[in-house]
Amino acid sequence: MSVSDLRGRPPVLAVAIGLAVLVAIGLTALAVLGSRSLPERTGPPVEELAVERVSLSPGIIELTLRNTGPDPVQVAQIAVNDAYAGFTGAEEPLGRLGREVVRVDYPWAEGQPYTVAMLTSTGAVIEHEIPAAVESPGAGAGLLGLMALLGTYVGVIPVALGMIFLPVLRRVRVRVMRWLMALTVGLLAFLAVDAAIEGLELAAGSGGAFGGPLLVVLGAGLSFLALTAVDRWLKGRESKQTEAGPGARRDGSRLALMIAIGIGLHNLGEGLAIGSAYAVGELALGAALVVGFALHNTTEGLAIVAPLAHHRPPVLRLLGLGLLAGGPAIIGAAIGASVNDAALASALFGVGVGAIVQVIIQLAPSLKSSTGKLLDPTVAGGVAAGLLVMYATGLLV
Repeated sequence: MSVSDLRGRPPVLAVAIGLAVLVAIGLTALAVLGSRSLPERTGPPVEELAVERVSLSPGIIELTLRNTGPDPVQVAQIAVNDAYAGFTGAEEPLGRLGREVVRVDYPWAEGQPYTVAMLTSTGAVIEHEIPAAVESPGAGAGLLGLMALLGTYVGVIPVALGMIFLPVLRRVRVRVMRWLMALTVGLLAFLAVDAAIEGLELAAGSGGAFGGPLLVVLGAGLSFLALTAVDRWLKGRESKQTEAGPGARRDGSRLALMIAIGIGLHNLGEGLAIGSAYAVGELALGAALVVGFALHNTTEGLAIVAPLAHHRPPVLRLLGLGLLAGGPAIIGAAIGASVNDAALASALFGVGVGAIVQVIIQLAPSLKSSTGKLLDPTVAGGVAAGLLVMYATGLLV
């Protein structure tokens, strides 16, 4: 193609902008003209309300409502256990995906179950169950401090305890090291499945306003792609360091970092679940909870240091990896206790799933034997042991 031919053609960017403008005009015309040509719906309005959050204070039941249906919803009356109660909020119809906080005046008693029935302007009744009423903790520095302490107990400290096994790992044989790496894969696989189940359960209870279970899939896909990009960037840096001099070599830091990121994103969702459960009175704080999570999450620290078994990383690097893996539990607990949004929680669990899957893919090459076999008795036994360990310790949580 000659230079003269290129000069006669418009720039690619100008063509793309022009086509985008034409598409926008066409869609606008379709929306305006098409809606006028279609007949009106003959059936009754489709009214759906999801209760995203319930906050209880003396004499007050506060409901955070979300319209998950296609039509506006006007709350006309509210009854608690078949007794009509006064309320404030929701003076105007709530549009699609709209959010409104309703305060119901009702002298509830602690520990008692309640059924809140919302009567719409069309006569439809939408109910929400409160299994056991308990006063919600007040948001503030005290609550955030408690969640930070709880996140430290169940996230940071257990991961650090697992990482102290690094000196032992330096003395094991190659076959034992392959078994430990397979154990790591089993641990991570269990975490991925557990997070997926938890995320789907939360998404089912969110009312589907923002996609329901699709939020888990979306979060998993985006985190998988993001961690893949991070891994490619780290590989590029590692290659440059290897070419920098004959003494440069790979020390397992990249793989340990990826494992720490994956576990950290999982612990973010785990902390979110803990904070949400505490906010609604479904979590009993005590020694049993702390010890259960400590046993469950200590194995995560072991997974982080496994790629570093034959190297001596600086202590500061180990501390950084531990905080990266366990610290998000603190953030998650604080968000869960103060926000308690089921859609957000399900998306974050999906993020953890995608991150862990990406890390498992990174670990797979390290499982191969000297003959190139990926799955042999050593690897199968390690993966099975990882699954069983996580299952057994999970029963204590």
